[in-house]
Amino acid sequence: MSGTGAETVDTTAGELALIKGAADTLTHLRQRFQDAIEQVVVQHGEVTVYVAREAIVDVARYLRDEPKLLFNLLSDLCGVDRGLEADPRFEVVYHLFSIPHGYRLRLKVRVPEHDCEVPTLVGVYPTAEWHERETFDLMGIRFRNHPDLRKILTPDDLEGHPLRKDFPLQGY
Repeated sequence: MSGTGAETVDTTAGELALIKGAADTLTHLRQRFQDAIEQVVVQHGEVTVYVAREAIVDVARYLRDEPKLLFNLLSDLCGVDRGLEADPRFEVVYHLFSIPHGYRLRLKVRVPEHDCEVPTLVGVYPTAEWHERETFDLMGIRFRNHPDLRKILTPDDLEGHPLRKDFPLQGY
């Protein structure tokens, strides 16, 4: 399997073909977004595509609207703190599902701590609104152009973000 970006693939191309829709999806993405696909990881029968931060909206819209793909459901979105020493420290993880075709795809966007912001997907998947608010509240990752980016789970007076690895166990 060849790509334009660095790839980590722990399975053979034949095994990739066994993952429903994976090979076709990756082919379409590479043709359309050659420079935005940073890495592809195939592990445990699941495909993860790392997407450049500024391309996430265009990639998501393409995956939703392309008739051969139709990833019409954003089933989950969350933030990950990879650790204080990791660079970049954060990731935003998107789990997409194609209801008509019956297969899944995971997208990840790497987010540096010093510029902890990602474009919102609310205009592509309206369900992203509350997922992004939760990620902002618990991880401190901001979503540019979000229509209502405010806390959703923690009290307004709580300082910090409770799911960050540097958040004290007893609070501040």
